[in-house]
Amino acid sequence: MNDITKRPFMILSDFMTIYQFMIDIYEKDWRNGVPAPFLEYALSSDWSDKTMSHRNMIWENDGRIVGFCFYESQLGKAFFSLRPEYEKIAPEMIDHAAKNLVDKDGKLKLVIFRGQDALAVAAMNAGYKKDSEYIDMIYDFSKPLDYELPEGFSFVEPGKFDLAKMLLCCWKGFDHEKEGPWDGVLDYGYHLYASPHATPQYPVAIQNEDGDYVCWAGMWWTPQNHLAYMEPLCTVPEYRKKGLAAAALSEMYRRMRPLGATHMTGGSNSFYSTIGYEPMIIWTYWRK
Repeated sequence: MNDITKRPFMILSDFMTIYQFMIDIYEKDWRNGVPAPFLEYALSSDWSDKTMSHRNMIWENDGRIVGFCFYESQLGKAFFSLRPEYEKIAPEMIDHAAKNLVDKDGKLKLVIFRGQDALAVAAMNAGYKKDSEYIDMIYDFSKPLDYELPEGFSFVEPGKFDLAKMLLCCWKGFDHEKEGPWDGVLDYGYHLYASPHATPQYPVAIQNEDGDYVCWAGMWWTPQNHLAYMEPLCTVPEYRKKGLAAAALSEMYRRMRPLGATHMTGGSNSFYSTIGYEPMIIWTYWRK
């Protein structure tokens, strides 16, 4: 414990060890920090700015990673992954975030999950106050998830999806058409699924009778943690409220449970509780 050192995160050489660190400390309620796919999904996506990743910081004890302070997509929001029994470095982690992860306006939000008590205490001692929280839900695979696919729709064969149709579905499904039409560039998708732990054989796509994708559920299967990390989930606006998302997650359940998955991530939307998800992950936000 007296030999703890820290050094900047080097994205080209450190990612794989950070991924393994997050695998090692994972808990279903994220009490030690985010699951490994959370960071990989961000680093592989076009919406994340990687140019400031050198500001992220690693703490090590005799070469073993024990702490990681980082931003996900943009400066201004700090996350913390902390190995149990190394809580004494929590004040250092808060201090690092305050000095290095602020946005261009000097603002910073700390993301501390329920159970990260040492970090919460360190944040309070540094003058931060909790100003909000929200609850993410998970689906426990010990109970069945079995919503039927509505008539007139079909599942795309696993691992055989069309990248262009997927990207167009996501563009529409996340309401980006308000910004204009999709630009047709496929490289975003190729880059995403070229990431080292991507599992493109497991997403669920639902198509209409014309073969257009109208609902998409991504999957980052993490077998070491028995975790079905579902990201993203979207439905094209004109096809919402038809039961497609529930059918997609039911199909995901059928595919992932035989592989050893015990739970699947979701979100905070009431849709998830309606189909049987349960509250599990409490995000708390802290500001000065």
